[in-house]
Amino acid sequence: MAKKKLGLEDLGGFVFSTNDDFDESAYSNDENQEELSPKDQSLEAHFSNKGRGGKTVTIIKGFRGPDDELIRLGKMLKKKCGVGGSTKDGEIIIQGDDREKIMSILKKEGYNVKRVGG
Repeated sequence: MAKKKLGLEDLGGFVFSTNDDFDESAYSNDENQEELSPKDQSLEAHFSNKGRGGKTVTIIKGFRGPDDELIRLGKMLKKKCGVGGSTKDGEIIIQGDDREKIMSILKKEGYNVKRVGG
């Protein structure tokens, strides 16, 4: 059974306007689309096993940039670590606790990375 729509927020960001001079770019949600060089970004390497059936993962948070660049970085990390993972909601999720290896790879790429938690 499909989820019931409760309000305008549930319609996926539609903007209803009859104004011919409407500027859609003023309302677009492109906050993570800013172009920053790796040295200007500060990433965090988190360890987590909550909500994953006890399996450990490393989560990289704080990336600011286009989604395709996030996906490229995630693929590169997964390939160099030889593990699986995913990229979603602006985070890179790498299977296993490989924080030290991931941090050294990101530092070689020019990113500022800090270890967070445990």
